[in-house]
Order: sequence, then structure tokens, then C-alpha cells
Amino acid sequence: MTNRQQSDRLDPATVVRAGLDLLDEKGLDAVSTRAVADRLGVRINTVQWHVKTKARMLDLMADAVLGEIPFTDLPADPAERARELARRFRRGLLSHRDGAALVVGTYPAEPGTLAFAEALVEALLACGLEDREAAWTSWAVIYFALGLTQEEQAVDHRPLGDILARAISATTHPALHRVAGHLAPGSFDERFEFGVAAILAGR
Repeated sequence: MTNRQQSDRLDPATVVRAGLDLLDEKGLDAVSTRAVADRLGVRINTVQWHVKTKARMLDLMADAVLGEIPFTDLPADPAERARELARRFRRGLLSHRDGAALVVGTYPAEPGTLAFAEALVEALLACGLEDREAAWTSWAVIYFALGLTQEEQAVDHRPLGDILARAISATTHPALHRVAGHLAPGSFDERFEFGVAAILAGR
């Protein structure tokens, strides 16, 4: 079969879906255009015909993840709507292995990403924020969610609590030692709610 024939039986959505399946099975480090081509049983040139480069494929995969976020049954109150959108963003990241690591490394101006950003900024504007405040608060919420979720998805691979406990002492780091029980990984739901509430309260 020629490259053109192989290309004709694929489309970008199929390539992206295969990439997400690979992500869920093996993690972000295993995702490449060659690995996706192998999964689809085609040549790497066929995959690149549709997504050009690995970076472009990752952009489209990240956008597909955000495109799965639902916008139905959102609260009417704009502040609660913003909080609920943040929760759905986190859940969307958690629905895929290494979802946060995938999205944090991309910045696609694609439909799924733009739809989520539009909904979040609209809610913040409806809260009475000025234009710059709404834009920057949306960034703060997204960056916080990405960072915390990336830690949550990596916690099984990095024993952060043990490392921290060995590194600090009441003598050398008295403040950290005092709050160490609250710094260990865990309680991600509570930490997420606390962080989003703090960001929105300080808007």
C-alpha cells in the first residue's frame, strides 16, 4: 500500500485517538509519531501527513483532552460556575494517564482549549472582574490546577513525603518542620478546593 493510500484511510482524529490510547496505556514518555504509527499499522510518514510533527500531535491530543470537558448543567452563579469549571478541568486531566503533563507542555489555540478558556473567562467577567483581572485569574486557576494535578498523577512514582521528612528538621527548618504533616502528598481534593477558593477570593 502506498503512503497516499494509507493516508486516505486515516484522518487527524484517528491519529489523535491512537495517541491518547497510547498515553493511557504507557504514559507520556511512550508517545511519539513512530509509536502511534506502529499502533495504527501504518508508516510514520502517514502519521506525519496528518499531524506534521510530534509537537503538533501533542497539541492536538491536549486539545482533545480539554474537548472532553462538559459544559452542561453549570451553576448559574458565576463564582460557583468558575469553581465548577476548575473542577471539571482537573477531572479532565485526571481522566488520562499523565493528562496534566501532556497539557502543561502545550498551548494549542484549538477548539476544545478555546471553548474551556471562553467559559472560564466569561464566568470571571460575570463576577465583576476587569478584563486584565479576568484573564490573569483564569491563568492562575489553570496553572494551579495543572501543577497540583501533575503532582497528583506523579505521586506514585515520587515518594515526596519521605524525601521531605528526611530533608527537614526542627533545628534547620523550624517552620517547615512545624507544618510538615500538611505538606506531604495527599488530600488532593481538599488542596484543590482550598487553592481555587484562595485564588478566586483574592481576585
